[in-house]
Amino acid sequence: MKTRAAVLHQMGSTEPYAESKPITIETLELSEPKTNEVLIKIGAAGLCHSDLSVINGSRPRPMPMVLGHEAAGEVIQLGPDVTDFEKGDHVVCTFIPSCGHCIPCREGRPALCENGAASNEKGEMLAGGFRLQSEHNQTMYHHLGISGFAEYAVVSTNSIVKVDKDIPFEKVAIFGCAVITGIGAVINTANISAGSTVAVVGLGGIGLNAILGARLAGASEIIALDINEDKFELAKSLGATAVFNSGDDNVVENVKAYASGGVNYAFETAGVVPAMEVAYQITKRGGTTTTTGLPDPKHNFSFPQVTLAAEERTVKGSYVGSCVPERDIPRFVNLYKQSRLAVDQLLTDTLSLEEINEGFDRLARGEAARLVVKIT
Repeated sequence: MKTRAAVLHQMGSTEPYAESKPITIETLELSEPKTNEVLIKIGAAGLCHSDLSVINGSRPRPMPMVLGHEAAGEVIQLGPDVTDFEKGDHVVCTFIPSCGHCIPCREGRPALCENGAASNEKGEMLAGGFRLQSEHNQTMYHHLGISGFAEYAVVSTNSIVKVDKDIPFEKVAIFGCAVITGIGAVINTANISAGSTVAVVGLGGIGLNAILGARLAGASEIIALDINEDKFELAKSLGATAVFNSGDDNVVENVKAYASGGVNYAFETAGVVPAMEVAYQITKRGGTTTTTGLPDPKHNFSFPQVTLAAEERTVKGSYVGSCVPERDIPRFVNLYKQSRLAVDQLLTDTLSLEEINEGFDRLARGEAARLVVKIT
C-alpha cells in the first residue's frame, strides 16, 4: 500500500530547517505486516529531541530514514500469529522493542533490550529487514522501529501498548516517550521518596514530565532550571516550587543557598554537558544525579572522582525512564484520566506533516514543551 511519510535523506542540514528543508514529504510503498507485526493508521506523532538528534547528525543513523517514534494510532491489519491485538485497538508506540528473550528483558529491564537496540541502530525492524520503499524501490530505514511521521506504519507487536480509546491521539502519543521517560526517571530510576528535594535541569517535554513525576511522588521542593525563562510559568503551574536560570554565573551557589546545601535528587533532561554539570553540582552530599539526556557521543562529562566516595554521591543514567511499557503506560494513562497528571498542559501545538521542518526549528530553539504532528 502507499503512505505519505516524512523522509530524512541527509543529516546535518543547516538551520533554520524551514529554509534548508531536510525533511521531505514523500509517497512510499509500505509492505504488509509480517509475523507478530501490525499495520497502524497513525493518528498523531510527537516531535522529540531523539528525532532532532538524527536530523542534526549528533546521533548518526543510516539514510534515508522515515523519522518519528512517539506515535499513537489505530490497528487496522494484523500480521500472522498476532493474538494480543485486534483491529480497531488504539495503541501507543514505544521506541525500544522488547524481544523478551535477551538477558535484560528476562531481568525485567526491557528498555535495555539488546536485540531491540541492535535493530534500532541498523534502522531495521525487530524481526529484521525493512517495510518501506520509495516509488523507485529505494529502501527506507526505520526510525526506532516505528517511523511514525507517516499516514501508516508497520510495527512489531513488541513496540506497541494498547490504550483506552477515549483519549485523543495527539494527547496519548506523548505517553510513548516524553511521559514515560520523564516520570519514569523520577519514579523508577531514582525512586525518590516522599519529602525529598528535587531539581530538574532542562524544561523540555521530558523535564516537565519529570516535574509531574516529582510532584506525584511527594517531593517537598521541586526546583526547575532552564536557560529559557519563558518556560518558568509552565513549570510552576505543573508543580515547580522555585525556578532558576541555569545559565546564570551564580546558579549553583543560588540553588544551594535556597535548598540548604543542595537537593537530594537532580535530574538532567536537556542532553547537554553544561546542564549535567549544573545538575551534579547542585546535588547535595549523599544525593543522586540522574540523566535522561542523549548528548552528542563525542561530548564528555567530568567531575572530581573523590566526591563519589567522600560524599557518597550517585550518578545514574535513565533510558526510557527505566520503564516496562506494558506496565507503566497504562498506569500513567490512568493517572491522567484521574486528573493527577496534567499532560494536557504539555501540548504546545499541533502541526501538519507539511509543517514538520518548522516544527523542528521551534523544538531546536526550545520554544515548545511538546509539538505533535496530527495525521488524522
